[in-house]
Amino acid sequence: MSRVSTCLWFADNNGHEAAAFWCDLLPDSRIVQTMPGEGDAPLAVAFELMGTPYQALNGGPRNRLGEETSIVVATDDQAETDRLWDALSDGGEVLECGWLIDRFGVRWQIAPEGLWDMTCDPDRAAAGRAFAAMMTMTKIDIGAVRAAFEDR
Repeated sequence: MSRVSTCLWFADNNGHEAAAFWCDLLPDSRIVQTMPGEGDAPLAVAFELMGTPYQALNGGPRNRLGEETSIVVATDDQAETDRLWDALSDGGEVLECGWLIDRFGVRWQIAPEGLWDMTCDPDRAAAGRAFAAMMTMTKIDIGAVRAAFEDR
């Protein structure tokens, strides 16, 4: 196990289910270890998403996942953006600017390759156009953001 990882607290004892779903969805992802718990659900699960370590803790209702944390996935192209967006938003909630909440209550940002570079570009006018285009979207359409960036 990595010496540093993010731990997600699940109030509804579905941390293992969430980790297994995400590991099936994202390449280079796997369950590393499970810590037995009472009943059917493990108490904790160590897993990797695209090589990044995480833990899921079935900690009970004391704490709930909140708005202050999200998992960001940089996608290679629009097809990957669409695939992940569709799978993660199924049974969840679509937000704005590439954000969503999956059915487990975890917030995600699905950010196509180039989005960050365009919105941080030193040409502040072009960056502003890209940012303004992004702000009108739920799922990011990287072609539309690029067109705004390039002022087409």
